[in-house]
Amino acid sequence: MRKVRDYDAELKALSDKAKALKAKRVEQLGALVAATGADALDAETLAGVLLDAVGEKGAEAKEAWRAKGAAFFQRRGRKGRGAAAIDGAEPDAQPGGDAARGSGAAAD
Repeated sequence: MRKVRDYDAELKALSDKAKALKAKRVEQLGALVAATGADALDAETLAGVLLDAVGEKGAEAKEAWRAKGAAFFQRRGRKGRGAAAIDGAEPDAQPGGDAARGSGAAAD
């Protein structure tokens, strides 16, 4: 005889997993904002910068941003904190002076 599947329980488990993944992603994005020093910007300015980035069509600008982001993560890795501070593994990690300089460089 075949085992009866509880579709409601499976659906609830999948829904709970999706919510947990979404919450983790939001937490990681918040940690990234803080680590880069962008939390010093007011919400309207940060939203405007992100909207401009999303709307950017030029591949050159996007590649420059990608390279700058990769360099940011490599710098953090050499200092021993790596991406762990970004993904929430070190919730006590505070952005250092390096992140503040990175924020100022973005304004150039």
